[in-house]
Amino acid sequence: MLLSIVVPTYNEAPNIAELVRRVTAVVDGRMGAPRETEIIFVDDSTDDTPDVIREVAASASLPVRLIHRDRPVGGLGGAVMAGIAAAESDACLVMDGDLQHPPEEIAQLWRRFSRGDVDLVIASRYAGGGTSTGLADRTRVMVSKASTAVTRAMFPIRLKDVSDPMTGFFLIDRRTIDAAQLRPRGFKILLEILARRPMRVAEVPFDFADRHAGQSKASVRQGVHFLTQLTALRFGKMSLFAIIGGLGAVANVAIVWALTHIGVDYIVAAIIAAEATIIGNFLLQERFVFQDMRESASGVWQRFAKSFAFNNAEALIRIPIVAVMVSTGHISAVLATAITLIVAFFVRFMFHSLVVYAPRKPGAAPSRARRFVEELDAQASAPGEL
Repeated sequence: MLLSIVVPTYNEAPNIAELVRRVTAVVDGRMGAPRETEIIFVDDSTDDTPDVIREVAASASLPVRLIHRDRPVGGLGGAVMAGIAAAESDACLVMDGDLQHPPEEIAQLWRRFSRGDVDLVIASRYAGGGTSTGLADRTRVMVSKASTAVTRAMFPIRLKDVSDPMTGFFLIDRRTIDAAQLRPRGFKILLEILARRPMRVAEVPFDFADRHAGQSKASVRQGVHFLTQLTALRFGKMSLFAIIGGLGAVANVAIVWALTHIGVDYIVAAIIAAEATIIGNFLLQERFVFQDMRESASGVWQRFAKSFAFNNAEALIRIPIVAVMVSTGHISAVLATAITLIVAFFVRFMFHSLVVYAPRKPGAAPSRARRFVEELDAQASAPGEL
């Protein structure tokens, strides 16, 4: 194969046949795309999309392969990387399955890539005569342009030659990707690739088309994923840990203020606030900060126990300090709480990185407590007689 086309899909059954038909027309029509082309669908669907892909593949005149993931690790970005890893060619073109990335543009991307002077060719909505008319409404257009501007501002050197780092339509030499560096966690895999290492980049304009069928997957949740990904790429885990810690600190201070405002003793208020934010912070850290370390670390209840115990030990030290600051320093309980939380941040991050989410030792036997719980669970779930 000279070209492998990777198409991540999620419930795109109505679009599959049309996409394969149009890609085939580009390849067979001698528009510049190589005849030695394959299509790899990496599918995370919950509908009949896999069956449709198999049916279309059976009659297609070019190779069509399906990778169906029962566990969609890494979201769309993880799907793209799975497809690139499975590709027959080092030249991998990535495009969406909803036909908003017109297959007819494959020839233009291939011609530019074939010159051999770049590692990556990006189909851009904002370069040359490119357009974003396929975005649903003005709000989405504004959100797209604003997020693109913020992203370029945060990576002014890496993205100086890139007008559309948010696109999902590009052709890349996979030999230039350091897969070990990537942490795909959402739908902006191109940004992840560009931010990790320098690349020789070229852009070609394209018209972002209307969706052929089905519904858009854009949502507030996707926006949160993007902001999380952008923050992690720019500042690393500590920044995400800091954001969650900051939210926890605000919640902690708010709880202290609310309880003391209704007459609760400030020490009791500080204890209640600490317990509530310890649990909340752990859940957010699991989801957004250390999600890539969970599989190699100890079990979730052990992680929670370590985190909960440490944070309570830290609180037992910190709260008396708050009391001293209030009684002898003559400052408010709210200010004292805020100061001590800032100091505690760095110690918390180090403990969680090095202890809570430390990789398990290879071949390590489960603890006695874990064996007891597993045996109890096995007995409780064993079939019985009525």
